[in-house]
Formats: sequence, C-alpha cells, structure tokens
Amino acid sequence: MRIGFIGLGNMGAPMAANLVKAGHAVTGYDVAAAAPEGVTRADSAAGAAKGAEVVITMLPNGAILKQVAAEVIPAMEPGAVLLDCSTVDVASAREVAAMAAGAGLGSLDAPVSGGVGGAAAGTLTFMVGGTPEAFATAKPLFDAMGRKAVHCGPAGNGQAAKICNNMILGVTMIATCEAFALADKLGLDRQAMFDVVSTSSGQSWSMNTYCPAPGVGPTSPADNGYRPGFAAELMLKDLRLSQAAAEGADADTPMGALAAALYARFVEEEDGRGRDFSAMLPRFEGRGRTSS
Repeated sequence: MRIGFIGLGNMGAPMAANLVKAGHAVTGYDVAAAAPEGVTRADSAAGAAKGAEVVITMLPNGAILKQVAAEVIPAMEPGAVLLDCSTVDVASAREVAAMAAGAGLGSLDAPVSGGVGGAAAGTLTFMVGGTPEAFATAKPLFDAMGRKAVHCGPAGNGQAAKICNNMILGVTMIATCEAFALADKLGLDRQAMFDVVSTSSGQSWSMNTYCPAPGVGPTSPADNGYRPGFAAELMLKDLRLSQAAAEGADADTPMGALAAALYARFVEEEDGRGRDFSAMLPRFEGRGRTSS
C-alpha cells in the first residue's frame, strides 16, 4: 500500500520502518526527526499525504492532531483513510473523524499499547475506533506494526479504551510500588513478596510483567536504573486525559484522580520527569507515613 506517515519520533519511526519491512511504500514527514531507512521524506505533512491510500499520524496531543488533520485532509484522495495512532482526548478524535467524513475519507483513532520497545519489535496492541470498512482497510498495516488490533466501536472508542486501560495501569503501578515499600518496612523479602503476589489474587501486569523492584521478576526498566520504557510524564498525560473524559462523562473515578495527582507531584515537583513510571517505587521507599 501507499502510506503517508506523519510524526517520525520515538514511536513513529520504528512503526514506519516496520511498514517498509512489510513491503509498503512509505512517505514520511516530521518537523524535526529524520526519516528512518526506507522511508521517503516529504517536505510537508500535505506532501506525505498526497496520493496515499492510508495516512498515519503519531502526534503529541489533540491540538496538534487537529492542526495536522486540517492540513492533510484536503490533500488526501476520496476514499483514503486517515489513521491516527496518537493518544489524544476523545473529543479531538471525534472532531477529526467528523472532518474526515465530511471530505469523503475514512478515519480511525487507533492509540497503541506497548511503548517504544513494542513499536520496534512490531508487537504493539492497537485499540481502534471507526467504521468497520476503514478498519478492514487498515488491518494489514496493524498486522505489520503490531500483534493485535481490537475494533472497539465507532470514532473515539479507541481513545476511550486507551485511557481506561492506562488509568488501570497507573493505579495498579502505584499500588504495587506502595506494597513493595511496605514489605520492605515489614522485613518481607522482595523476592518472597513477588513469588506470593504474582501467583495470588494481587497479581497484575504491573507486578508480573513490569515489576518495579530491581532484580525481581522479568527484566524491566527497574533493572536499567528506571530509564523509561514508558515515561512518568506520559503516564501523567494519559491520567489527565482519563480525568478530563471522566469529567465530561460525569463518571466517578476517585482512584484515577488520586493517581493523576500523585504522578503530577512526582513529575512536576519531584524527580520523576525522564524516569520510567515504575520509579514510583524508589519514591515510596524514601518516604514515611508523615512525609510531606
């Protein structure tokens, strides 16, 4: 397929490279990053979109997504599909879908799970909102960039699935880090803690797959000085999106709100920026019950 790819950063570049490896012709554009090997660089977002059957975007936020959509939609051919893989607010995703539909285009919001490692390995999971027809068109591309794509319903539902998933992740990571810090103070060996919890009712992805304790469980960013696989500031972004969505939907999410507040403090007032989101563990290690 002829693919336009806009946003060739840490996530977009390996995704575009995997499309090239799968035999697709990819023309890419980024305001700063270089195009990966095999990707033809365009001089504008509209230039990357011209003649493409599918235009993929991987962008920082909803405001930038809407700006790029306004530029590329007029350059796209009727019947082409605009496939956004960014993580943005639900309202922006639905606004862009309406813009695309008004121009005779298909559209999908398809945020990803799996981080930079999953993008490089081609093992991402895509949570997809949009029409079944657009999903069928993009399915070969999902297969090239990831190992699973779930059609979650109409426009915006991909973003809804992503923020609900990451709200759970943020809450469970905090609980896992709190539990390890408590175990330390109670004299419980971390390996023993892992062996019990990972096979008991407290198990979670945060414990079993992405354990925040160095030297315990499968290798994770904790074993690499908490260099980010998923940065704390990105978790904060997603938690804030979840709370904006909850406010708009009149949903009561007290644990999600508390997780957002804790990550905000960690990133904006402490040393969390540039560290993995699991670095909450050393944060809790150094704090007592009456810490400010």
